[in-house]
Amino acid sequence: MPRKGVRMSQDEVTVGQPTLPAVPLTLEGAAVLHQVMEFRRAAWRELSPAQKTGVLEEAAGLLAPWEEAGSSALYSLLGHKGDLLLVHFCGSFDRLHDTQLAVQALRLRDYLEPRGSYVSVVELGLYESTVKLYRALAERGVAPHSEEWKREVEELLERQRAAMLPRLFPKIPGARFLSFYPMDRKRGETKNWYALPIEERRRQMEEHGTVGRRYAGKVQQVISGSIGFDDWEWGVDLFGDDPVAFKKLIAEMRYDEVSGVYSNFGAFYLGVRCPVAKLRALLEGRASGG
Repeated sequence: MPRKGVRMSQDEVTVGQPTLPAVPLTLEGAAVLHQVMEFRRAAWRELSPAQKTGVLEEAAGLLAPWEEAGSSALYSLLGHKGDLLLVHFCGSFDRLHDTQLAVQALRLRDYLEPRGSYVSVVELGLYESTVKLYRALAERGVAPHSEEWKREVEELLERQRAAMLPRLFPKIPGARFLSFYPMDRKRGETKNWYALPIEERRRQMEEHGTVGRRYAGKVQQVISGSIGFDDWEWGVDLFGDDPVAFKKLIAEMRYDEVSGVYSNFGAFYLGVRCPVAKLRALLEGRASGG
């Protein structure tokens, strides 16, 4: 038992069990960029039909191959936060940078005003595997962060990386709708996610994941980490053909502990998929297709 008046550290666990390091292992994959744009309609109307065709053909020449490869997708946003959302999944941050520069160089970009962006990297959390490995190493008396510890951690990461490669570098799903939002975990004086022991965080994340798995086949979720990259800690992309499923999933998750007690959420964006071939119709105020 802790001494009276002494607060337990975030790593202390059940009496008689070894103390475990606080930080869970993660796997990182595709570099991700969300670009929110406002369409400059007044300037666009001043172009002749031939000029519009030239601008759109240039854009299609760049964006269509990315769309076909599943590395970029275009969405028409509902609401006032923007008109278009471009989403990019790239194999590296260098490729993501090249992608951003190529989009900026398009003549179409002259008619799109930036309204927001989000930079992140596809992340798979390994709470269950982390706790299992840390516990086994601690019980064997292997010192945290020793050479033996680091070697076994890397072996675990390599095995997991090979097994989860498709999830680390996913193609953007072809679903009709996308919900995107940033989020983080509370770090306040009364509720601090990062002060919880790792085994308690593992328990809560397991409960959280159980809710998400109930929506398999209706919603495809991609989580991306953004600590050090952007203003929030994670970005969440939900893909599906029925946007009401997003509402039901997120609402149900509000009732589990990790969301209801320890989470903060940023702005939500709801987009309708617009194939590049139908971009002209979208810009002219007609249905984006799907």
